[in-house]
Amino acid sequence: MKIGIIICDRYRKCAGGKCFRAMQNREGAFDIYDKRKPIDIVGYTSCGGCPGGNIEYAPEEMIKNGAETIHFVTGLVVGYPPCPYIKEFKSYIEKRFKIKVVIGTHPIPQKYYLMHNILKTWKSNEWKKLIKPTLSTEAIRKSYD
Repeated sequence: MKIGIIICDRYRKCAGGKCFRAMQNREGAFDIYDKRKPIDIVGYTSCGGCPGGNIEYAPEEMIKNGAETIHFVTGLVVGYPPCPYIKEFKSYIEKRFKIKVVIGTHPIPQKYYLMHNILKTWKSNEWKKLIKPTLSTEAIRKSYD
């Protein structure tokens, strides 16, 4: 499987450690992939900053490099506030480039899960659907704190 990863620009200096760990362990949004088959990252970039100027161009390069799926990092849903454009970005990329977009990479860290519950960020059914790939179990979420 060849994937591209798009990060939120506010995390542009992130080294990707949690994402790569989750990819190796097939945790979070990576649990959809067979552990016996390799995952190759063919692109890793930021959205370009609000309102996501790089969203128009980066997927095309990733596809040229063989991307079969594009993942938005978990930071887009756990940041304060979560990305206000995430649904539009996903829709645009899937329609424009005809490629699947997965929301999330590593499991949501427990500390973010607890805070967003207090803030009621993810109360709507729409948000529940968006965080589902990265929800995991409490034990796994704690291991990503």
